[in-house]
Amino acid sequence: MQNRITIVGGGIGGMATALALARAGQRSLLLERASAFSEVGAGIQLGPNVVRLLRDWGLMERLKAVAHFPQVLRARHALSGAVLGEKPLGSDTERRYGAPYATIARADMHGLLVAGVSQAGSTEMRLGQEVTSVTQDERAVHLQVRHPDADHTQMVDTKVLVGADGVWSRVRANVMRSGGPRQTGHLAYRAMVPMDSLPLNLRPDGVTAWLGPDFHVVQYPVRAGEWLNVVAIVHGDPPGELSDWDHSANATDLQLMLGQAHPALRDLIYAIPQWRLWALCDRPPMRGPEEHGLGRVVLVGDAAHPMRPYLAQGACMAIEDAHALARHLSDRRHAHVHQALAAFSKERWPRNARVQARSIRNGEIYHAKGVVQMARDIALRVAAPRLMDVPWLYRST
Repeated sequence: MQNRITIVGGGIGGMATALALARAGQRSLLLERASAFSEVGAGIQLGPNVVRLLRDWGLMERLKAVAHFPQVLRARHALSGAVLGEKPLGSDTERRYGAPYATIARADMHGLLVAGVSQAGSTEMRLGQEVTSVTQDERAVHLQVRHPDADHTQMVDTKVLVGADGVWSRVRANVMRSGGPRQTGHLAYRAMVPMDSLPLNLRPDGVTAWLGPDFHVVQYPVRAGEWLNVVAIVHGDPPGELSDWDHSANATDLQLMLGQAHPALRDLIYAIPQWRLWALCDRPPMRGPEEHGLGRVVLVGDAAHPMRPYLAQGACMAIEDAHALARHLSDRRHAHVHQALAAFSKERWPRNARVQARSIRNGEIYHAKGVVQMARDIALRVAAPRLMDVPWLYRST
């Protein structure tokens, strides 16, 4: 039996796609390589552009139960500790953009989507399914699927294939043959710790970005404010193979790298005993709609447009992709799935490319040195609320 829509990948992008399709009255099959659903990583930030979508999907009460809604975004100099600028969030963001700004643990975000998909009942989820090859013709996409613990494979045919299998996407590698992602030269140390394990002066309520030469640190509460998420991004080479991107990190290495930081930041780094280390990879900003897929195969999230985390929109763009794809696949004006996928790609690629480019630029600003750093600091002191806002991003979905 041929499926109409098959999703490869059960992370945030894949689950969001399944939920968006279910809400649009579409049934789907979701194949996940792992034998159990889990989300690696620590915290993510959700701009109002995506909180609006989650509210429209009926997930707002669940989001309120597990997320934190910070009241301020603050930039500080990582060496001097000086506050460079602040931007109000909370009610100000809700008034301007129709939804609040939220911070959430990745596992909680994933669990929220899984619960929504399960409740909708329109998605068949199969775990332990590794896609080993993808081919297509005019009539269908043909997947060869293997259980990691089995020797045999089976064929799955589908009218539409959604590749939501991340930055190292096998769907993309099979269909696009465009090579792997590129190394950014940046490493991310990530940690989450209970708030009550930290001294009172290290328990912030808002989002704080510490900007330093060739590094920055971001901290914000998650899990309804009961945990603190901390991400330190530094310049360096990855410890091993790029695809083996999740490592336990030596806390002493990070402490030494940030030894010249302001005492308040050093105290935070020293207070966290365990870190995970990621080598950050991305692709150049999208150059056209063809980078969103080929034929009956469409890519969403990191499979299509992996981006640096300096605009905090990686997960958000995957969720936006899911919303747009479900809308186009359910639009009766599209006589054929090729038209629906072409319309989706044409709509999404410019926005994703702009976010990718802005993320790269933000990283240069965050890690600035010398004259550029001095100009950045002066600009933030003079016009922080305007410079730290992103109206073109938060108003569009």
